[in-house]
Amino acid sequence: MQNILAIGFDTRNIVCSASRAGYTVCSIDAFRDLDLQECVYASALLECRTSGELRQLDPGWIVAKMNGFGLDFDAIVPGSGMEMLDPSRFPCPVLASSPEAVKGASNKLHLAKRLEAMGMPHPRCYSSNEPEAIEYPVILKPATGGGGIFNRVANNRQEMLEVLEELSGPDQGLTENEIVIQQFLEGTPSSVSVLSTKDEALAVAVNEQLTGIPWLSRLPFAYCGNITPFITEYAEEMEKLAEELILELGLLGSCGVDFLVTEQGPVVLEVNPRFQGSLDTVEKAMGINLFEAHAGCFRGELPEKPKAKLFAARGVLYSDRELFIDRKLMEVILREKSADIPPQKTVIEPDWPLTSLFEFASTREEAIKSLEGGAERIKTFIAERITGEAESLSPAGEA
Repeated sequence: MQNILAIGFDTRNIVCSASRAGYTVCSIDAFRDLDLQECVYASALLECRTSGELRQLDPGWIVAKMNGFGLDFDAIVPGSGMEMLDPSRFPCPVLASSPEAVKGASNKLHLAKRLEAMGMPHPRCYSSNEPEAIEYPVILKPATGGGGIFNRVANNRQEMLEVLEELSGPDQGLTENEIVIQQFLEGTPSSVSVLSTKDEALAVAVNEQLTGIPWLSRLPFAYCGNITPFITEYAEEMEKLAEELILELGLLGSCGVDFLVTEQGPVVLEVNPRFQGSLDTVEKAMGINLFEAHAGCFRGELPEKPKAKLFAARGVLYSDRELFIDRKLMEVILREKSADIPPQKTVIEPDWPLTSLFEFASTREEAIKSLEGGAERIKTFIAERITGEAESLSPAGEA
């Protein structure tokens, strides 16, 4: 196996991992980041902005793009948003779990029923058709995907109805069946990265998730990155729960299980049946190539369990306004340990990811401090430029 197509909403981490492992990689994604371009043989733009658009993507369009790359592909690897590709529609194998297994694992309502049957701790799910049974506060979120950006907390029935109206409105366009009403719990967001064959599963890392970090995003539940490893007394328990769950769901390759570590212990939140946003930090902290390990799973092979060598942190910095990426802003981003770097002349929408920042250190505190410093330098440059532009447009004599 040599020639790989990575396809998804954002494929940069998959592409660069595969490239480091020696594969020839082509990509179809919605960003075509600068650092992705440095790793790919060729790439194409995926003009989709919602999960609904991704689900409706014609496989024939994908095949046509594959033919245009001029390679004989040995495999397709789906990323975010494309987990349910039908392998029967493509001329080469799809290195992913079956669409049926993905569907069962991705939907939070279906997952809650499986967790209940397995006796695994999880937040209670409610139905809007039984309002008298709901105990507040609750959190409302899309049944599949979302990255936390659509999550909303409701403290009473009136707030819940307002959130339902917002999420089903024209901006989000979710139907009531696509919205989960879930018990709201306090704790530390975290995840376990798992590799799985048909017969075995191996937890390779426990990660702390950075969610709704004010100096990275103004969205209260947005995924803002992660730190590997997450040092917690519950790590071994979380690994065992994750391995058992991934095998029970029949998932293959690189998958993730999201947890909330509460005062009572870990609670399973959701499953990601694909490469996760923690790929970069897991590889750096644990000294493993996750793409190579993912490919090995489809040959029935698992690597040795790795051990953490350092703390690796990723911070996803969101833009709080519409931004035009010019040469000066790109240079500021490139001066940091950055990835997911938007090309020049790109327009970043408000509350969309601008770039990812990385830090590798001997302690968690060092890593976080360095991330925060990098984010502050970028935000300061943007704020000063906006101020300068406003002053240049002011009439003479005005402040």
